[in-house]
Amino acid sequence: MGGLDTFYGQRLSFGSCEGFGTTPGEKKQFVAPFECARLEVPLNYGDPKGQTMQVAVLRLPAQGDAGQRIGSLVLNPGGPGGSGMSQATVFGAAFAKSPLLQRFDVVGFDPRGVGSSTPAISCFTNEERDRGEDQTTLLASAGQWSADDTRELAQRCAKGSGGEQVLSAVGTRNVARDMDVLRAALGEEELTFAGQSYGTRLGAVYAEMFAKNVRAMVLDGVLDPTLENPQRRLTQQAGFQQIFQQLAASCAKSKDCPLGSDPSQATAVFQKLVQPLINKPIPAGEGRTLNFNQATGGITAGLYYSEAWPAVIKGLTQLEQGDGKLLLAIYEQFGGREPSGAWTNYLEANLAINCNDEVRRTPEEEARLRADIIRTSPYLATGEKVEGVTRDACESWPGKPSLGIPYARDVKDLPDTLIISVTGDPSAPYAAGQVLTDSLGGTMLTVEGARHTVAQAGINPCVNDVFADYLINLKPPGKDQRCRL
Repeated sequence: MGGLDTFYGQRLSFGSCEGFGTTPGEKKQFVAPFECARLEVPLNYGDPKGQTMQVAVLRLPAQGDAGQRIGSLVLNPGGPGGSGMSQATVFGAAFAKSPLLQRFDVVGFDPRGVGSSTPAISCFTNEERDRGEDQTTLLASAGQWSADDTRELAQRCAKGSGGEQVLSAVGTRNVARDMDVLRAALGEEELTFAGQSYGTRLGAVYAEMFAKNVRAMVLDGVLDPTLENPQRRLTQQAGFQQIFQQLAASCAKSKDCPLGSDPSQATAVFQKLVQPLINKPIPAGEGRTLNFNQATGGITAGLYYSEAWPAVIKGLTQLEQGDGKLLLAIYEQFGGREPSGAWTNYLEANLAINCNDEVRRTPEEEARLRADIIRTSPYLATGEKVEGVTRDACESWPGKPSLGIPYARDVKDLPDTLIISVTGDPSAPYAAGQVLTDSLGGTMLTVEGARHTVAQAGINPCVNDVFADYLINLKPPGKDQRCRL
C-alpha cells in the first residue's frame, strides 16, 4: 500500500468531543450523543514517513438495533472549507425521525486544513476579519492588489498555518486520499458518502481514484467537472444574476421595495445603493461598519436560498436608511462568524483549497475574468478600473495545482451514484448535474425550485424519500422521477 499500511491499519477511538470545537458555538454543538476522534494522515502521501496531519472526526452512532446497522454515512457540506463535523450535527437534527439515523452512523470530518483538524489554515485574526481586512479575492468585489499583496497574503497564511508545506498540501486529491484512510479506520470495506456543492467535487475525485471502494454516493448541487475556474465562475455568476432578478421581481410586488417597482431597473437601483460604500462605509452597529464587499457578499449569500430573501430585502431597506447591521450579519453568518465574535476558518480554508486545485491566472487573465464577471453579474459592478490592479489571490501560493480539470472522466467499476440537481440553483447550474451524471454513469434526480442543494437539509419529503431509499436500499429513483420544492 505504498508505505501507508500504518495509516490504513489505524482504528478510530471515539470518545468525548471536549477540545475539538474551535469556537464557542462549535463547543456547544459537539456534545453527547456525538463522539469525536482524530485520524492521522500523512502531510505528503509521497512521503508517508514524513510530517503528519490530524483529521478531526465526529460521529453520531446509529440509533437502531445493532443488527439493522448498515455502516457509516460520511458527509461533506461543501465550501470548500466547510466543517463536516458541524454538518453532522445539523444532519442529525434534520433527520431525527428518518430511518437513516437508525441504519447509519453519521460521520462528519473536517478536511485537512479545516476547522478542528490540525494544522488548520489561519491567515487573519478575528479583529482583522471584523474590520473587513480578510479579503481573499478581487473577483466580484472592490479593491486593488499588487504582486506584493499576493506575496504578503501567502506569507501570512504560511506563518499562521504551520508553513508553506501545509499550504500546498490541502488540495482535493489529498482530501480524497484522507477519506479512503477514514473509510478503513471506520472499519468499512466500502464508502457510503453524501457530498453537496464542493462536496460533489470531492466525491467525484474519490470515485475516480477509488471507484471499487464505493458502496453508495449522493452528489447534490454539482460543480461541473469539465470547467476550469473562469468558465465555472461565469456560469455560477450568471445564476446569481438570474436569482437576483427573481428576488427583485418578488420584491417589486411590495409598494416599499428598496429595489424599486420595476425589476428591469433593480440592478441600477442596487448599484446606487452599494457603490458609495466603496469609499464611505456606513454604520452597522456596535461601532462597526458595512463596506461594499460586505454588502454585496451579504446579498449574494442570501441568494443561495429563497427562504432568505425576506431578510435580504429587509437588509436593503435598512441600507437605504443608512443602517448596515442586517446585511453585515447575513454576510458574516455565511462567512463563519458566530454571535460570540469568533470566526471559523472557512474563508481561509476555502482560499487554500482552491489555490491547490485550480490553475492560477496571470494578471491579464484575472482582469479579463473580473470584467467578465461584472458583465455577467452587473449587480456586482464596482465602477472601478480592473486592468493593471487585479491579481489572482493564488499567484504567490506555494506548490502547484494538483486537481486536474476535467476530472472524473470515464470512471470504471463505480456503483450507480445518485446525482441531485435543482433547476434554479444559483451556484451550481442545473446542467452541471447531467454532465457529472454522464461522467460517472449515475442517475440524476431533478428537483424543481430555487435553492442551492437540498438533500442534506431534510426539508423536502420527496427528496428525503429518494435520498433514504437510495442510501439504505441502493435503489436509485426512476429515470423521469422529479421532486418539487
